[in-house]
Amino acid sequence: MLSFLKKNTPDPAAAMEASTPASSWAERLKQSLTRTRSQFSSQIAALFNGGNIDEAIYEELETILLTSDVGMAATQTLLEDIRGRVKRQNLNDTTQLREALKQALIELLAPLQKPLDTSTGQPFVIMLAGVNGAGKTTTIGKLANLFQAQGKTVLIAAGDTFRAAAREQLQVWGERNQVQVIAQDGGDPAAVIFDAVNSARARGIDIVLADTAGRLPTQLNLMEEIRKVQRVIAKALPGAPHEVLLVLDANTGQNAVTQVQAFDDALKVTGLVLSKLDGTAKGGVIAAIARARPIPVRFIGIGEKIDDLRPFNAAEFAEALFS
Repeated sequence: MLSFLKKNTPDPAAAMEASTPASSWAERLKQSLTRTRSQFSSQIAALFNGGNIDEAIYEELETILLTSDVGMAATQTLLEDIRGRVKRQNLNDTTQLREALKQALIELLAPLQKPLDTSTGQPFVIMLAGVNGAGKTTTIGKLANLFQAQGKTVLIAAGDTFRAAAREQLQVWGERNQVQVIAQDGGDPAAVIFDAVNSARARGIDIVLADTAGRLPTQLNLMEEIRKVQRVIAKALPGAPHEVLLVLDANTGQNAVTQVQAFDDALKVTGLVLSKLDGTAKGGVIAAIARARPIPVRFIGIGEKIDDLRPFNAAEFAEALFS
């Protein structure tokens, strides 16, 4: 079993990150949505440049939304909302539709804006799930940094016992954050996490971040295995895991919706992390998720840096798309 020394105080880098001006993050978010924004905004600008509002406008807007990964169900919801606003507000010129669309999008995304409250458990156990390559390991490192910046102590459980690369990555993140990492070469993932939870309880740790092996929703045997991990955590600490975070790669488009539905059916997912909004992803999939399975988006990640993870804000996200 391998561990790294836990810090008792937030590290300087984390503290500096916590003091980063909001405008800096907003600018980075805009940059991260370059692909979606450049396509979306240019098309919207061309569509909403003046003229009468007619069915041809709605049809073109539908195409723009669909090609931005918004999905059919969410697109129809947004179009219905916009039609209602046009009627209620007596809008007659396409230049007025831009704000109507932005407000409709904000209202669609608003239910997803629910910050994670880690005060309901001691330790507060977060189990992370997702497919291989979604960004779970990197997200764990960023979460450790974020929680330390809040003055909390953190322990990491390397529950992906069969993939050496995953353990090594977590160990690197443990060194960077100076938090304890509990890991084994092979063995039972549930046993590793069980030990980690018990260790956290004994030492008064605030947060346990429990990694799990990546799996596809169609791999039924592996999905059953992750359910076993969830049950074992509950045995180690009644009421845990307090949060089941599903990490989604923003580049997967509508497949992200399928993943949300499958993992939620299996684990009762309580929160989402949308990773890799790094300038190549189409961020419209958040709207598709809001329509299909409105599970809170706890965090979004916009790059590989340790501070590239922040709570999701619906208005801020919509503003970044339209700016």
